[in-house]
This record gives sequence, C-alpha cells and structure tokens, in this order.
Amino acid sequence: MFNKSISSWLLVSCTLLLGSAGCSSSSNDSLQVSGSDTMVNVSQKWAEVYMKENPESQIQVAGGGSGVGIAALIGGDIQIANASRKMKSDELELAKKNTGKTPAEFVVGRDALAIYVHKDNPLEEISLKQLAEIYGEGGEIVSWKQLGNSVPGCASDEIVRVSRQSSSGTYVYFREAILGKERDYKQGSLDQSGSKDVVDLVAKTPCAIGYSGMGYATDQVKMLRVVATEGEAGIAPTVDNAKNGSYPIARPLLIYTLGQPEGQTKVYLDWILSAAGQKIVSELGYVPLN
Repeated sequence: MFNKSISSWLLVSCTLLLGSAGCSSSSNDSLQVSGSDTMVNVSQKWAEVYMKENPESQIQVAGGGSGVGIAALIGGDIQIANASRKMKSDELELAKKNTGKTPAEFVVGRDALAIYVHKDNPLEEISLKQLAEIYGEGGEIVSWKQLGNSVPGCASDEIVRVSRQSSSGTYVYFREAILGKERDYKQGSLDQSGSKDVVDLVAKTPCAIGYSGMGYATDQVKMLRVVATEGEAGIAPTVDNAKNGSYPIARPLLIYTLGQPEGQTKVYLDWILSAAGQKIVSELGYVPLN
C-alpha cells in the first residue's frame, strides 16, 4: 500500500515493472492504470501477481482519486480507470467526443466504507443521521458529548472531521450516501489525498472521526457499527454484511475502459474477474464478486 506519492507515474513504474530494464512510463507495450485511491492497493497487487505469472507484461498503476483516473481515460491517456464511483453522464459524453469510444463499466468487487475513530474512543456505533449532522453543511453535532461520549485524550471534546479531497470517488460517494445530492460538506474538515492517510490521521488523533474503505483498517483505529434507521441495531462493516446488503454504506468497485476491452486489456480484465483475481480482492479485505 503506497502513501501520497502513489500518484507519481515514475515512482509506481519503478516499483511495479518487475523484471523490466527501465522505469519509463511511456512504454507503448505497457498497460496504464490510474484512479481510485480506495482501489490502489488491490490494483497494485493485481498487477504484481499478474506480471509474475506473465513476465512479458508491463502494467503501471497510479492512484490520485477516481476523478484523476476518469480524466485520464477521457483524455485517452490510459487503458484502465479505477473508480469508486460511477462516471457521470457528462464524463461519458466527453470521453466519446474526445476518443470516439464510449467507456465500458465493469464491477470488479465491492467495498464497505467504514467509519473510523481512534482505538481508545469508547463509541461503538453511529447512525447515518448523526453522520449527516457531523459532516453536513449546517450540521449541529460538533462535540463528542453530543453523542453521549467522552473520549480519552480529547481534552477539547471537539469532533475533528477527517475527509477526502474532492477528486476522490470516496468523497463523492460519501456525500451522496450520507448527505444527499443537494447538501454539501461542512467547511473545516481535514481533507486527505489518500484512503490510507485518513486512517493514519485518525489513528494519531483521539478527537477524530473519518471515513475510508474497510480494507485500510489497522489495530490503531476502530470501525464503528452503522445504524441505518434510528432505533435499529448497528451493522458492522464486514465482507458478509457488504455481500448481503445489510451494511448501509457499501458500494461497487469499478473499472472503466474505452469501449469494450480488446487485446492485452481484455486479457488482464478477464484475469481480474477470474478466481485468481477475485482471490486477491478477498485477501485485501474487500468483497469478491462470487
């Protein structure tokens, strides 16, 4: 799993081009993949394992957020865009206008978007309504006391909101799932460029709350159960609960290609969707398709 420098093509090329004589990102024989930071660890692992099995292949993986990958696909600069949100209608139209091809969408797994707090925070569950009041514009929940909670090490009692940058598909999905399409985020959150960065910051900030993929959990943070409807029991972010639809903040992990994939792109995507590729999805804490 990479840190914020994952967005550098050069760094990732040097890391992933196993057995390659060079580190150039401009090779015409390589597949270029960019996008969702939520998916960057599984995407990197896919590339690593696939290239070990197919030494003649070269696959370059970069993160940066779903918006970054989608923009690169629209520009015809990459073959595969990873996304934790769906492409918008105007993005699909622009891709067709620029490249002559309509992007094809493939579901390659699922992810439960977990709500993280510091490991010493005694809170065990939180409702969608409470999350909206914490993160949403005009929201009235600003302290842990309002949640009936006293957090060790958080002298101010102020809830420190950790969020993602606006280019992130996770940022877009969380806003729509928690706040609705019309309501925006409250100002003043600590916006991070990567999924791992969110969890790392929450881990060292007793007052913090943040959202990120469940695959980024560590023993330094706690994932809260989420209550969909007030008065109901909270549901934990687990593979089983994401599969059966009971966890209320679960989403598909997507890959987009320009038109139906062909050649090396199709072979690689077929492998991702195969038992071998889906085993990696499961191993890294995400939800496989089967």
